[in-house]
Amino acid sequence: MKRVIVGLSGGVDSSVTAYLLKEQGYEVIGLFMKNWHDDSVTISDECPWLDDSNDALLVAEKLGIPFQTVDLSEDYKERIVDYMFNEYEKGRTPNPDVLCNREIKFDVFLKIALSLGADYVATGHYCRKDTILSEGKEVHRLLAGKDGNKDQSYFLCQLSQDQLSKTLFPIGELLKSEVREIAKEQNLITADKKDSQGLCFIGKVRLPEFLQQKLKPKKGKIVEIPASIAKYKKTIPSFVSKEEELLFKSSKYEYQLSDGHVVGEHQGAHYFTKGQRKGLGVGGTPEPLFVIETDVDTNIIYTGQGKSHPGLYRNVLFIRNDELHWVREDLQLKEGEKMNVLARIRYRQPLDIAVLHKTKEGMYVEFETDQSAITEGQFVAWYQEDELIGSGVIS
Repeated sequence: MKRVIVGLSGGVDSSVTAYLLKEQGYEVIGLFMKNWHDDSVTISDECPWLDDSNDALLVAEKLGIPFQTVDLSEDYKERIVDYMFNEYEKGRTPNPDVLCNREIKFDVFLKIALSLGADYVATGHYCRKDTILSEGKEVHRLLAGKDGNKDQSYFLCQLSQDQLSKTLFPIGELLKSEVREIAKEQNLITADKKDSQGLCFIGKVRLPEFLQQKLKPKKGKIVEIPASIAKYKKTIPSFVSKEEELLFKSSKYEYQLSDGHVVGEHQGAHYFTKGQRKGLGVGGTPEPLFVIETDVDTNIIYTGQGKSHPGLYRNVLFIRNDELHWVREDLQLKEGEKMNVLARIRYRQPLDIAVLHKTKEGMYVEFETDQSAITEGQFVAWYQEDELIGSGVIS
C-alpha cells in the first residue's frame, strides 16, 4: 500500500482528494499547513485558518484517516512574504500563489511528507499528470484540468520533474460540480463551503495594509497620460535582425511628468500594479482610469483612460535566463531556436498563440495579439495543446 500525504486545507477540493485516494486503496494521511499568524491584515471572515483547520480535522475523522497540523509560517514568511515585499519595493508585482506552490506545498511540505515515509503528496488542484517515455527516460507531463473553468495548471507552472514525480492530482479529471457532488454523497462538512479567495493560505488580504507592514506610505502624484501623445504613434524602424525587432517591441513606454497632467495623489507607487483600476480614488473622467505604469523611483503612477488605452498594450515580453523554467526539460530551447506555443500571462486568461525565441540573455515571448497590462514579476506560462511545458518571470 503506497502512502500519500494530502494537504488538507479545509476546502472541498482537498477533502474529495483524500476521499478518492482512500477509495483507490492508498494509505492516506491528512496534513493541514498553518502558514500565517497575523490576523491584523486579514479580512478575517474570508479565510480564518482556525475554521479551516477544524473543517480539515472533521473531514479526516469522517474518512477515518490520521491528521495533524504543521506550522510552516516561518518558511512562508521567509520564502513568500519577504519575497513579495521585496518585489513590490522594486516596482514588480509578484504572484504569491505560483511561488507558494513551488516553495511551500511542493518543497517544504513535500519534504515533511517524505520524512513521514510518504510515497506521494496530493493536493486538490484542478490539473492532471501523466508519465511518458522520452528517449528511454520517464518524463512527467503537467496537463490542464478537465474543468476548463477551474484549470489550475498555471499556478503549478514552476514545478520540476522531481516534484511532479512525487505528486498526485486526483480531482484533475473531474468537474467542480462533480467534486461537490461526491462531497455531498459522502456527507463531508466541506461539501457546500465556498472557495477561499485571496493569497494562498492567508486568505483575503487588504493588500495596501499588508504591504504597509514593510513598505511605508509615501505621497506621490497620479498622472493621466492622454491616448493621443506622440510616443504612441512612433514609426516602426526597419530592423537588421529578428532579435532587434523583439527588443524594440518588448520595450515599455517611458513617461515623464510633462507627458500628462496631475489628476490626484496616492500613498505609494509600490502599492499599485499595471492594469489596476480600483483604489486610485480619482473620479470625473469620461472613462475609468487604469494604471499604465508605476515608477517607484520617482513615486509617480501613470494612468490612462479606458481599458483600450494604448499604454496598456504590447505583444512581446522578455524573460531573463535566471528566471526561465522548463517543466519539460527535454523540450527546452537552445540559443537561436524558436517554438510555436500557446501562452498566458495570468490565471484564467484564455490561451493565446505565441512564439518563443531563445537568445543568449534569455527568451522572448511574441504573442500573435497584443496583451493588456504585461506586468513585471508576474509569470508567463506556455503550453503545447493542453500540456504546460514551461514558464518564466516577466522581466
